[in-house]
Amino acid sequence: MGSNTNNAGKARFAINAKIILLSFLFLFLLLLIVRTAFPSSQQLYSPVPSSDTELTIQPQAQDSASAAATDDCPSATAAAACTKTPPSLAQALVHYATTNITPQQTYDEISVSLRVLAKKSPCNFLVFGLGHDSLMWTSLNHGGRTVFLEEDKAWIDQITRKLPTLEAFHVTYDTKVTQADQLMKLRDEEECGAVTDPRSSKCELAHKGFPSEVYEVGWDLIMVDAPTGWHKEAPGRMSAIYTAGLMARNRESGETDVFVHDVDRAIEDGFSKAFLCDGYMTEQAGRLRHFTVPSHRARSGRPFCP
Repeated sequence: MGSNTNNAGKARFAINAKIILLSFLFLFLLLLIVRTAFPSSQQLYSPVPSSDTELTIQPQAQDSASAAATDDCPSATAAAACTKTPPSLAQALVHYATTNITPQQTYDEISVSLRVLAKKSPCNFLVFGLGHDSLMWTSLNHGGRTVFLEEDKAWIDQITRKLPTLEAFHVTYDTKVTQADQLMKLRDEEECGAVTDPRSSKCELAHKGFPSEVYEVGWDLIMVDAPTGWHKEAPGRMSAIYTAGLMARNRESGETDVFVHDVDRAIEDGFSKAFLCDGYMTEQAGRLRHFTVPSHRARSGRPFCP
């Protein structure tokens, strides 16, 4: 009897999680249709943020996409653009509707990132970690570029076989959870407070082994939900959190929204507050913490933490 009750509870949880995720995707689709059908003056005349790397969305590519959309919807006019469901969003809806596997974040946690994506997308979005929520993030950033950094090569192969449109890079880390206390002491070191390209940083926490394009893009959003950090021999997220903050500060101008998941754990809690700074924290929902980190290159003399 107790087993049947537990199974029923798990089934209801899986159904509720699926309903929540599909609601997010339908909400985003509705928002996309409204924004497309009734463009604001800012959308009509402001260029999409770009960078000088291959991860940039080039204007020519946008023009081609617009032309393709008009061909697909011959009735579309300048006043009412095509409202056809984007392929990436359609794929996400089908994927999550036909699987019992749902993202690890809760409704409230996803809502934090969704609000920022609703304002900034299409944009450059860097995610530490590749998981069951990766297709969702790519779809919510429709028209932008979403890149995933993952420590497990076999996991990348498994996920990308099922979802080949995802862009993921294999990365390695040379830290361990057991080093966290020692690495936390670096917050008082001068070299760890210097804002520079992580590849040239003298701080031990700066990760220098990512693909070159990761360092060369001005990321609008960064989600730190990896690497593994729940056991002593795991790499932990000390380096990921510090490097995310350093890349945000080192961008030429503007600001970067940085999200850190699992802040109920000591490392994520302590390192996000120390290196992303309490003064830059704008919101926390459940185990997700949101920081808005401004460019330090745009205003010289800005302290590492406000």
